[in-house]
Amino acid sequence: MKLAYTYDDHHSAGAEWERRELKEWLTDVFEAPAIKIAPRCTHDIRKHVEIECINEGWGMDVDLDQGHRLKVFAQKDDLAFQLQTGNISRAPYDLLKMQYLFHSQRIEAAALALPTKEAAKLIGDNIANAERVINELQLFDRVITVPILVIAFE
Repeated sequence: MKLAYTYDDHHSAGAEWERRELKEWLTDVFEAPAIKIAPRCTHDIRKHVEIECINEGWGMDVDLDQGHRLKVFAQKDDLAFQLQTGNISRAPYDLLKMQYLFHSQRIEAAALALPTKEAAKLIGDNIANAERVINELQLFDRVITVPILVIAFE
């Protein structure tokens, strides 16, 4: 697995992550040559990213609200991070969860990591991909106002 690119223009998300000196750390997480993008690789990707987050002091599987059993992949201080390696229908849901945290003033910025379109095809059918999410963020920029850094890996 390697970092393909980032999209940091959504409401100046890149600047928010850089200001906290965490953008380089987060993008480096996706430089893991031992993990091969292939069918059924999502467990390995998620485990690797989880270990990196824990080692950096992130809270994992953080509740959005106690009564609803909704969680975000990781949160640290005023940042949230979501990793999506599943069905494309889950990606807008991830955006909604991060917008909720922003609107409730629990975070100031977020990041969403997904495979590129080509990597998603290698992983499986109808897998979320960075290109589609970026297009939707651009369309809904007045609805999804949380600064979101998109990390594309392959």
